[in-house]
Order: sequence, then structure tokens, then C-alpha cells
Amino acid sequence: MNDGHVYIFDTTLRDGEQVPGCKLDTKNKLIIAERLDELGVDVLEAGFPISSPGDFDSVVQISRLIKNSKVCGLSRAVKKDIKVAAEALKDAKKSRIHTGIGTSDTHIKYKFNSDREKIIERAVAAVNYAKSFVEDVEFYAEDAGRTDNDYLARVCESVISAGATVLNIPDTTGYCLPEEYGAKIKYLKENVKGIHKAILSCHCHNDLGLATANSIAGVVNGARQIECTINGIGERAGNTSLEEVVMIMRQHPDLNLDTNINSKLLYYTSCLVSDSMGMPVQPNKAVVGANAFAHSSGIHQDGVIKKRETYEIMDPSDVGVTESAIVLTARSGRAALAYRAKNIGFELDKLQLDKVYKEFLKVADLQKEVNDEDIPKIIAACRL
Repeated sequence: MNDGHVYIFDTTLRDGEQVPGCKLDTKNKLIIAERLDELGVDVLEAGFPISSPGDFDSVVQISRLIKNSKVCGLSRAVKKDIKVAAEALKDAKKSRIHTGIGTSDTHIKYKFNSDREKIIERAVAAVNYAKSFVEDVEFYAEDAGRTDNDYLARVCESVISAGATVLNIPDTTGYCLPEEYGAKIKYLKENVKGIHKAILSCHCHNDLGLATANSIAGVVNGARQIECTINGIGERAGNTSLEEVVMIMRQHPDLNLDTNINSKLLYYTSCLVSDSMGMPVQPNKAVVGANAFAHSSGIHQDGVIKKRETYEIMDPSDVGVTESAIVLTARSGRAALAYRAKNIGFELDKLQLDKVYKEFLKVADLQKEVNDEDIPKIIAACRL
């Protein structure tokens, strides 16, 4: 794999499902998992096997179903967790155990009532035990975003020595600024002995709306895996949005970073996850929102009709959207009205268009949007 390849670790079925009201049954999980496999995710975090019998069963069945992606199970740095995760993953073609522990002073003191040295001991023991079941072990340093860099580097060195193949550096609380998170990744890249033996991974939360920016800052500074979810769903304000990071890297080839994701399946996958979880996608959501390729301002509409690239940096078809939408509102101009009228069979010359446009504005001021079925009525009212 080339140095510019960024692995996509999808956690829609684990972290994404930790949203109140978004619980999925095994049947729905299998449908989504199969779609994620087709989408091209490198790693599919199928669940947290010890958390419930239902989650264990889902991970077992997903492990048997998935053909291409590596299937991953989450655990705490607890032997029973790790053993149960290994059991759930035993039928997977490719498997990974994701284990770890909190490393910030806040977590060490208040969550574990422990100290830094004991946390390192627990981290090493967890990785050692996980390695007895699988070759590929990812270690997460929970709350790494608020962990002192020197101590975080010590933790990373210790778990690499124990055999960790991936180091997850989570901004668990969504606290970091992009330059801060990027600097943290760079520090680890430059100061951790044996770092060449492991992949640095970004797992960022969106509490301050910076998850995508932080993940991109991470890969720019040497990380080579992004942990993300479809539509950015997840705990509290959500996770890094898969579709956003994929398209950022694709739209900026100068970064020399890319993924294996088939972007033409993004919109369909977004709709599948939204419908299955009962979580509507906000209309102005980047890449997959209903308004992502919709234009209602007259100036923008005129530009897009003349040449799409004047106001769109992505081709809608690249993410599975059929075409840009020219939405008729009171803000629309003559060009948009003529375009929509022509699409349903009405060719209007300039004089006709001027007359129809005046009538159009009367209607547009009374309703949010003017639809195709309204246009013939507007034209008829003008008695051309």
C-alpha cells in the first residue's frame, strides 16, 4: 500500500449506534455492514461484544458475512472483554481486536482512581493478551486529546513493544483545535520509538464541530487511519463524517492522500443508515445533505446553469447524487425559471419570460417553493 493511502475505519455500527434512540437489530446491522463492505471501508468495527448478548451475536454474524473489510470488535483493557471479543470474531476472514484505556489525568484520577504507571501496566497487559488471539491489535488511548504528549508517547512506546499494530489517538471529548491535534500526531510520529511498526489513527468527536478538520489535520501530520461514521452519527454531537473526509482528500489531490472508498455509493449508504436508524440527515449536511447540491439564489442558479463548476466543487454524480437541483423560490431569477420551464416542455422567449416571471414572483412570495406542477398554471395565467 502506498504511503498516501489512508485506511478508513468505520464505526457506524459501534460508536454510531451509541446515539439515544438509534439501536439497531441484527438484521439491520447485517444490511448496513454488507453495504459498508461494498463501499470499501478497510476496517469495520462491528460492535462491543461483551456489552450485550445481542451485540455479541451481531459481531458473530457480521464476521461470517463480510468478504473484504477487516472486522473489528471493541473491548476495554479487561481480560474477559478481550476474550469475548476474540470469540465473537473467530469466523472473520480478517479480524482485529480494539482494546484500550483512558490516559488523560482526568480519566486516570477520576475514572480509574489510579496513577500513570499502573495505567501503562494495564495497557501493556491488555495488548499482550489480545495478541494471544489475533495478530492485528489496535490500542486506543482514550481522551488522548487531553493527555500530556510526553506521557502519551510513553504509553504508545509501551504498547508498540507489546505488539500493538495500530495506535488510536482519540479526541474523545471533541476538545482539540486542528493545529493542536495535528501537532499531537506529529509529536508522536517524531518522538515514539518504534512508531514505524504501527499506524497512527485519528478518532475525533464533533463537540465543537471540529471532528472532520481535526482528522484531516491528523493525516496531514502522519496518521494513516481515520475512524469515522456515515453521516457523522455518534455519541453526543457525533463522530467524524466518513463522507466528508473521503471527499476532502479526493478534492485536494495536492495532499497526496486517498482511500479505497467507492464514493459513488456514499449518498445511497447515507440514506440507508439514516432510514435504518431513524436519524434524519440535516439538509445542509456537507456531501450528502438534501441541499448539498441545491441552488435557490438567482445569481448562483444562473452560474450553475451556465457552468456547474462556478458554484460546485464536486460533481454530484461522484457521490451518487443524480444531478444538481435548481430550486425555484422568490430568490430565483429568470434563468432558473426558464431552465425549469424548458425541462418540462415550455420554451419561453425573452418577452414571454418577462411576463411569466412577474406572475412567478407572485406565486413564489406565497409559498416556500415553486414546483414543476405550478409552472404550467403560472404560464396559463399569463395568457401568452
